[in-house]
Amino acid sequence: MSIVFETVAWAPRHEGRDLPGAVRILDQTRLPNETEFLLLNTPEEVWDAIRRLAVRGAPAIGIAAAYGLIVGLQDADRDKPVDFLHHLDHLVHYLGTARPTAVNLNWALERMRAAAHELEPGLTVDVLLQHLIQEAHHIREEDLAMSHSIGEHGAELLRAGMGVLTHCNAGGLATSGFGTALAPLYVARERQIHVRVFVDETRPLLQGSRLTAWELQQKGFEVTLLCDSAAGHLMREGKIDMVIVGADRVAANGDVANKIGTYMLALAARSHRIPFFVAMPSSTIDLNAPTGRAIEIEERPAEELTEWNGVVVAPKGVHVCNPAFDITPHQLVTGFITENGVLHAPFALGLKDMVPQAVEREGRELPHEGAFI
Repeated sequence: MSIVFETVAWAPRHEGRDLPGAVRILDQTRLPNETEFLLLNTPEEVWDAIRRLAVRGAPAIGIAAAYGLIVGLQDADRDKPVDFLHHLDHLVHYLGTARPTAVNLNWALERMRAAAHELEPGLTVDVLLQHLIQEAHHIREEDLAMSHSIGEHGAELLRAGMGVLTHCNAGGLATSGFGTALAPLYVARERQIHVRVFVDETRPLLQGSRLTAWELQQKGFEVTLLCDSAAGHLMREGKIDMVIVGADRVAANGDVANKIGTYMLALAARSHRIPFFVAMPSSTIDLNAPTGRAIEIEERPAEELTEWNGVVVAPKGVHVCNPAFDITPHQLVTGFITENGVLHAPFALGLKDMVPQAVEREGRELPHEGAFI
């Protein structure tokens, strides 16, 4: 299975050589009307691209940040490996401040930091750089492999004619190129299992209508777009048989941080006895967050609600609440579609088994399955 879109990649400046280079991203702020790729040549440009959602989706921003470290390090003084490592630590902290909720961002950065600090002392800066660029490549390749596995396992849940609803964008645009929540749809299509796909518009930035509907149409899917508040109505009308969403962070007990509006979908799905699945790679699990209460929710600028394409659509001075994410309690989740298979409740032990090293490093006690946010 090939990638759906090359959302984020490394762009070498010389053929046959990885270094020097730049981060190449598909600018998602311009979709669906324009398809434009950007070359990011500084860590500041990478930070800004993550912050303003030019590159978005938990796995994709982790990959972009890993490559962003290389961008910031490739001009380092070749004679001072110690200064190189100090600069790396500074860049890890800096890039990690771009967005707070998606765990993959800091997961990827800490993995890159560990890859450098765990090497034998005395290595040259050139060797360190080559090792780090290979580690960043591995992060991207592993995400693509995990996305394909998620698709294979998730497709087993689908039957021809089912109505599947998704929220925000958790497809190729949000990952290394294949997707999480959309991956089962891509695999099912390859298996000639045709389902009806419903896409929430996902206010206020319309990642569903601008990105998911566009992405699926590019791959030949017939898509039905609906406003967020119509989902419950369609469920009641019997048009939705399953909900599959992605995740930006999953707590140790299975509480899920995902795009704002996910919690309402989960409540509606439970009310109508519709299966609610979360598709995500193991890198999205944060065992250091016992429950959803420990997950910081990003608050986005008020202008995302009060303006649209530069046009004011709200009265001046109105108070604005614009959280980018919400927490869906684990009790509302039917199962997690992961690269290792479909995980059903109780979730705490299964999630722990997927990332045993994180448990050993942190040494924290996992919450009881009955814990609620």
